[in-house]
Amino acid sequence: MDAGREARIICLDEFEGLFRTFSHSAWRLETRRRFASDEATDTYRQFVESGSVDWDLDDPYCELIRTQTAQGKRVERVRIVDRPPTTGQLYLLNNAKRNSGLGEDIRNVWRSDADFLQLPSEDFWLFDSRLAAKLRFDDDDYLVDVELITEPAEITRYSLIRDAAWHHAVPYEAFTAKLSDSG
Repeated sequence: MDAGREARIICLDEFEGLFRTFSHSAWRLETRRRFASDEATDTYRQFVESGSVDWDLDDPYCELIRTQTAQGKRVERVRIVDRPPTTGQLYLLNNAKRNSGLGEDIRNVWRSDADFLQLPSEDFWLFDSRLAAKLRFDDDDYLVDVELITEPAEITRYSLIRDAAWHHAVPYEAFTAKLSDSG
């Protein structure tokens, strides 16, 4: 951590609490090719075996996001996708239908376009344009903890990344349709 940089490491339970306390927006740049925690789920196995998933719309995450978006709060994300997409990315594209039904706005950008835009490889959430939560993964692609960043110059940097990614990203429905057409 750089001198003067305001940051602290929090556990995953404290990170989950940020989704209960944000005031107006939660925005994510999702950069990873895989999430080991996804691969350990029944829904992932179901997707690999059948190509579709019977999603539980009443799990705690769904209820939380539905509650927040019903209050007019925005939950948005841009996923960077490889060409061709990894199995994990295809799984998340399938999951986007469920999350969009909760009120989340999910968009995608090809990794080559993200590289051209010089988007970072950091996977992070930006809450209310005032708090960045940088997700930290181990070598096996498991989320281990989160670095909270509040230093104004860093928040400005994350906000610029958000704006560039959002401007060039394609809504998941159109992205998935193009993917299906080219497959």
